Amino acid sequence: MKLTTKGHYSVKALLDLSLQPKYGPVSVKAIAKRQDIPAPYLEKLLIEMRRAGLVKSIRGSIGGYQLAREPAKISIGQILEAVGEKVTHLPLNSPEPTQAEDWVTLTLWQRLNQKLKEALYSITLADLYYDARSWQASLGEEANFIV
Repeated sequence: MKLTTKGHYSVKALLDLSLQPKYGPVSVKAIAKRQDIPAPYLEKLLIEMRRAGLVKSIRGSIGGYQLAREPAKISIGQILEAVGEKVTHLPLNSPEPTQAEDWVTLTLWQRLNQKLKEALYSITLADLYYDARSWQASLGEEANFIV
């Protein structure tokens, strides 16, 4: 599986929101600046994630986006799925196996895809948050909000 720019930016944006006091709201412009993501592109991604129920939008001068639920309840798989990323690497139209070796190979890829999917849906924003903080602490850095 290859994580595209769309998937990478989506995870970065939600991880940024998870770092905010009470999880937001934060303007698109602020997230885009901190994470070096083009604001118009980020806006489109956040709209897709809002439709999927991962973020809420708040209108007004102190509005923006915030997480719709706790970071521990948002998986990486849900984020990727919300923006249309494929969570599997196996083609949808697999050819019919004609030999035992073909069957073994097909079964192997199906198992690997299942394990990948399970991993992506078991890793949460909270897990990434603690990984990032541990890494920063190991470098002796103070907490910053750049992911």
